[in-house]
Amino acid sequence: MATTKKQSTPKTKTASKSKLAQKAAAKPAAKAKPAAKAKPAKAKAPAARPVNKASEAKSVAKPQTKPTAKAIPAVKEEPAAAPAPAKKPAVAASKTSEFRVNDFVVYPAHGVGQILSVVQQEVAGTKLELFVIAFEKDKMTLRVPTAKANAVGMRKLASPDVVQNALQTLKGRARIKRTMWSRRAQEYEAKINSGDLISIAEVVRDLHRGSGQPEQSYSERQLYEAALDRMAREVAAVERIDEAAAIKRVEVALQRAA
Repeated sequence: MATTKKQSTPKTKTASKSKLAQKAAAKPAAKAKPAAKAKPAKAKAPAARPVNKASEAKSVAKPQTKPTAKAIPAVKEEPAAAPAPAKKPAVAASKTSEFRVNDFVVYPAHGVGQILSVVQQEVAGTKLELFVIAFEKDKMTLRVPTAKANAVGMRKLASPDVVQNALQTLKGRARIKRTMWSRRAQEYEAKINSGDLISIAEVVRDLHRGSGQPEQSYSERQLYEAALDRMAREVAAVERIDEAAAIKRVEVALQRAA
């Protein structure tokens, strides 16, 4: 009997050991399962990075609005710089000029005109002060720099004494040179465009044809009418009469010469 008990006890120990071994083997398997579940959680972490990029983009966009706010004062400073002093020389130039607005003047190539205004204009980057002159009969407006008005031959109306001398010139004898007509025509045209009232009166006298004299050619008639028109307009402006009355005065002087 004693021998059978000893043999049974070892079997129970081995059985218990085998159960413990099975439990120990089962524990690592249970721990391995959570590790496999934790991997998807790490894969979700990169999905949050685009949100950070959007916030970074906002932080980059914010500094770009600041330069525009700084540029506003720079635009405001430009208009206050120099326009005001630039106008002062123009006013001084108009005061020193002998011509005034509403004055009648004689421009050599166009005859009698009236100054309508004095304006400033920028030409080739340079500011110029200009006389705006209207020639009513020719329906033309001319702009002349105030600084060059005398240089181009612009002058005031002739004095009453000069007008009387011009009318007296008409009563003199015609002086016709024995040269080719083309050369004489150039001389007559130069006298008309000189702006000198006495020279214009000489052209009227030399090209006038009275009764009993040969008729004028077409080119002679054109020059005669141009000279008569220039002279009559200045006489009318000086004596304050209309142009028709001035033409009659010239024609009366020419008839006395004949």
